[in-house]
Amino acid sequence: MVQNDLKLTLADHAARIADIAGDAARGYFRGRLGVEFKTDESPVTQADKGVEDKVREYIKEHFPDHGIFGEEHGIEGENSRQMWVIDPIDGTRSFLSGHPLFGFLLCHLMDGLPQIGVIGMPALNEVLIGEKGQGTTLNGSLVRSSAQTELSKAILFVNEGEKLHRDYPEMFDQLINAAQTMRFSYDCYPHALLAMGHVDAVVDYDLQPYDYLAVSVVVEEAGGIVTDWAGRPLTLQSDGRIVSAATPQLHAQLLTQVNS
Repeated sequence: MVQNDLKLTLADHAARIADIAGDAARGYFRGRLGVEFKTDESPVTQADKGVEDKVREYIKEHFPDHGIFGEEHGIEGENSRQMWVIDPIDGTRSFLSGHPLFGFLLCHLMDGLPQIGVIGMPALNEVLIGEKGQGTTLNGSLVRSSAQTELSKAILFVNEGEKLHRDYPEMFDQLINAAQTMRFSYDCYPHALLAMGHVDAVVDYDLQPYDYLAVSVVVEEAGGIVTDWAGRPLTLQSDGRIVSAATPQLHAQLLTQVNS
């Protein structure tokens, strides 16, 4: 039975949007893509724009008084109390090279505070949804971060490693030797793995609000903690340097590492 739209919660709508975005992304994936480059040299494809267009269309139809902040088309209704923040293809370089670990990110804000976060992995058919006070689900089943409290025993993912090495070489050298298992990666999937309990911590760098806000809700509602490098909660104004960890103890050890 199809639910009546009037009975859908915001989380239900977020799940619908993730399905729409996933279907749209799969329609482009490993096809022939036209690629442009932004002023910061990051690529943007027809898929990024096409997926965001579909998502914006849905939000405008169902929530005409809500603001929208998307990576490709900017902000509409910036003074709205409620806003949806969209990254249509998180990991465009992965997407255009045929690598399946690109994601879709969506966050719902109320008065600037994240309330719902979505990490969709279209090529993997995985959708994680975190809702404040309700936990995080993976395809409808609750997930939980690990109980790891010791960095020396942890599985740590370092995102944007070449940028960290360029800008913080001494910290980078300490960080890559701090955990029991360390992997380099990019984009949102390491944070999703943390929420699922497979990874214990992620250090990330050079992000935008549409990269980190959805991630913060998904991880925190799974029992983890996400802040900037100074230990502050993430907002639209955060500087894009973040630490995700499964437990407060592990998070504190990582903050020491990135601020050493």
